[in-house]
Amino acid sequence: MRLTRYTDYAMRVLLYLGAQPEKVCSISEIARAYGISQNHLMKVAHDLGKAGYVEGVRGRFGGIRLAKPAEEINVGDVVRQTEEGFELVECSTCVIAPACGLTGALDEALAAFMAVLDRYTLADLLKKRSKLMRLFEIQLAS
Repeated sequence: MRLTRYTDYAMRVLLYLGAQPEKVCSISEIARAYGISQNHLMKVAHDLGKAGYVEGVRGRFGGIRLAKPAEEINVGDVVRQTEEGFELVECSTCVIAPACGLTGALDEALAAFMAVLDRYTLADLLKKRSKLMRLFEIQLAS
């Protein structure tokens, strides 16, 4: 299975914010840290806010930050929130679907994939926080 760029960007935003939970970060800062489009991140950050993962801080030094501790953000839940569909193949129009075992096998594989993601929180992904911060600092300095 291949996750969309949207989910990739959502996880990147959460990782960036989770790596420095005491800081309010701007979308432009996050975009620079990853070398990606600020416009793409605006929608992602907005949707993460609507889903309750991030919160906006208004004012001169405003931006976004995690809305809850990294330990409470489940990776599987984020993927489910950001991905539109989980059909690995389109079986509904296939003539052999009623007798084909592929559908069941793919459903089982997807369930296993999601079960693994469900075992992780954002905090689990941030175990090398200091190394992440150094990499972000290098990127922002260039």
